[in-house]
Amino acid sequence: MIENIKTYRVVLFGRVQGVGFRYFVESIASKYNISGYVRNTFDGKVEIVCQREEGDLKQFIDDIKKGPAFSAVTDIKIEEIKDSKKYSIFDIKF
Repeated sequence: MIENIKTYRVVLFGRVQGVGFRYFVESIASKYNISGYVRNTFDGKVEIVCQREEGDLKQFIDDIKKGPAFSAVTDIKIEEIKDSKKYSIFDIKF
């Protein structure tokens, strides 16, 4: 049993759509066994809801800040979601 499960909502700003960002995030999520989802927002950002032990989440977030080639993350907003539902997989939402 994994202790200290946290859920974060991460919003990335910059050139993050049309550059393979969601697939990049999905591959990093599988590396750290992160569950949750990633999706593009209507206003040009990428939103991630990620769930895992806090140490893994910190590494995951550090990795996704770099972004795939051709992306440019200009800002990142992170907030913890209390009493979140439990996610069993990591999904790309369209």
